[in-house]
Amino acid sequence: MASAPAPIVILACGNPSRGDDALGPQLLERLHDWLLAEGLSERYELIGDFQWQIENALDLAGRELALFIDADQQAAAPYAFRRVEASDAPSFAASSHALNPETVLAVLARLGQAALPPTYVLGVRGDSFVLGDELSPTAREHAEAAFAFLQAFCRAPQTAAWCAAQAG
Repeated sequence: MASAPAPIVILACGNPSRGDDALGPQLLERLHDWLLAEGLSERYELIGDFQWQIENALDLAGRELALFIDADQQAAAPYAFRRVEASDAPSFAASSHALNPETVLAVLARLGQAALPPTYVLGVRGDSFVLGDELSPTAREHAEAAFAFLQAFCRAPQTAAWCAAQAG
């Protein structure tokens, strides 16, 4: 008998070998340890990969809330937090393997999911994505600010609190 999925899913992507692109995976790892220590891990499923794919739509099914975490060169420092909706014009082709969160939601909608979970993106400012580099000192500072935000976020896992965080 399959158990119900955790009510909240957090998906992070990035390449740990490409400098600041490691922000997503590193934050996800820290969050995993923190959730365990705080006794909150049962409410969350954490999923990490190099990029988001069509299959990730199934990871969103049946959830109360969803969060995508990624490094973002365009985000205001230290991070940007926003709500996303399913795209009316999904940006994928039959051969595509990399999708944005809006397209992942659109795939779920195409599968006939009755209710899409409220979905948010945490884009952590990164500037250096050189193969073989570690996180830049600036990205480390941004990661600290983003992690503090994630801790507050995970202590208040309600749509209203996440909407208020987006507005603020």
